[in-house]
Amino acid sequence: MSNTIIDTNFNFPNQKNVYKGKVREVYNINDDELVMIATDRLSAFDVVMPKGIPYKGQILNQIATKMMKATEDLVPNWLTATPDPNVAVGHLCEPFKVEMVIRGYMSGHAAREYKAGKRMLCGVPMPEGMKENDKFPEPIITPATKAEQGDHDEDISREDILKRGIVSETDYVVLEDYTRKLFQRGSEIASSRGLILVDTKYEFGKTKDGQIVLIDEIHTPDSSRYFYAEGYQERQDKGESQKQLSKEFVRQWLIGNGFQGLEGQTVPFMSDDYIESVSERYIELYENITGETFVKADVSNIQQRIEGNVVAYLK
Repeated sequence: MSNTIIDTNFNFPNQKNVYKGKVREVYNINDDELVMIATDRLSAFDVVMPKGIPYKGQILNQIATKMMKATEDLVPNWLTATPDPNVAVGHLCEPFKVEMVIRGYMSGHAAREYKAGKRMLCGVPMPEGMKENDKFPEPIITPATKAEQGDHDEDISREDILKRGIVSETDYVVLEDYTRKLFQRGSEIASSRGLILVDTKYEFGKTKDGQIVLIDEIHTPDSSRYFYAEGYQERQDKGESQKQLSKEFVRQWLIGNGFQGLEGQTVPFMSDDYIESVSERYIELYENITGETFVKADVSNIQQRIEGNVVAYLK
């Protein structure tokens, strides 16, 4: 197994504190800049798996930074530099406590709710007579509250967000507008690669001067679901499952092995061969989503490499 980065414990110049999310670790530099390190941790059903996936952090970071550059003409983002394959640096922002989930197709969580008989998701109606993976007449925004690590994100309606004062109405209108614009651009990029962007989530924050910007990751296989466009309609017509390009294959493997993140369930054993196969799938995802060949970074001493690159950048 190649060297993976599961946890970091750096002490960068002018470091104030560090926040550890499910996959990313965010170092606050002088209350001004953030250094975000994408680890090789794998999270599914809001649970972090015991083993890292080789190159996953690099893949997520490089897709996210490429997609930020490809959308910055539409929506401002937090990014200022990428000093290392696993690292993004950007403006310190105050994150909004909601994730803006947008769905073009009835898949995943939406499909599970639909099958359970629900026709409203986050206060948004879903038409009768749909089957799993059908396209919605218009993309729907189904926000989720941002959970602390270990908790589950929860569906929430626009009305509840405003009523509970989680986001002001003025700001929320901007978040919705940005979400639709990003999804439209993401769908166009996906289409040019023979893919369908099925659903995704965006996170936003406010810079010190009050500008709303896109933060965190965008259009990665961890935050998005993709289908292959070729054969999509044929598979729908025959009632077959879609060929997916997302983390869903990990979720399905876990479900098949009796794990859905529920109380009392234990994560099934992941063999080295299985871990390697997940790594290969992530590389395939990268190459399909970006249209570029993946170049593996040197992982002989990944911690040292990251530390050296970040310190050199901060100086």
